[in-house]
Amino acid sequence: MKLKIGVMGSGVDKKGAYISKRARELAYELGKEIAKHNCILVNGACRGIPYIASKGAKDADGMVIGVSPAQNYHEHIHTYKFPTDVYDILFYTGFGFKGRNVVNVSNCDAIIVVSGHVGTLNEFTIAYDDGMIIGVMQGSGGIADFVDDIIKIASKKTGATLIYDKEEHDLVRKIIHAVRKKEVKDKRSIRREHEHKCYKCK
Repeated sequence: MKLKIGVMGSGVDKKGAYISKRARELAYELGKEIAKHNCILVNGACRGIPYIASKGAKDADGMVIGVSPAQNYHEHIHTYKFPTDVYDILFYTGFGFKGRNVVNVSNCDAIIVVSGHVGTLNEFTIAYDDGMIIGVMQGSGGIADFVDDIIKIASKKTGATLIYDKEEHDLVRKIIHAVRKKEVKDKRSIRREHEHKCYKCK
């Protein structure tokens, strides 16, 4: 089964929420790398970093799933003014931004944080609290450059796995390896639990 990797980052690019040239380049290359590794890219179906990553994935013939805060197609394009051209599948949650973020993150096998502001912080904390595998694109600015401080302030161990890298291809490779390793561990744990129950039934 294909892995679903989320790219979480700034959804706007205007005064007060500027996306640097470096963050744009990293987002695009991350999208390409995710597609090259035969994984599905998942994001919040908005502009900015998610859209740029989606373009990278599509240019590498990848599959992209968007999780929209809107109730339907009309609201997605007219109320939120979000794009549709780079998505193979669009899920309309109807939950607004905060509700969308939960659905977005929980449908990923791992996420990658690129730059980011308040919305990305929300997505990061959801993933961290759920003990997920989280990639951090170092040098991309925004929330991504303050992840360690956020964890320190939160002062909570959740079992989340944090993977840091400055190179997009190395980061994607490390994340895939971590997810596959976790899958093997989970299967072994389920098998042991099943064998234990069977033993108790005898």
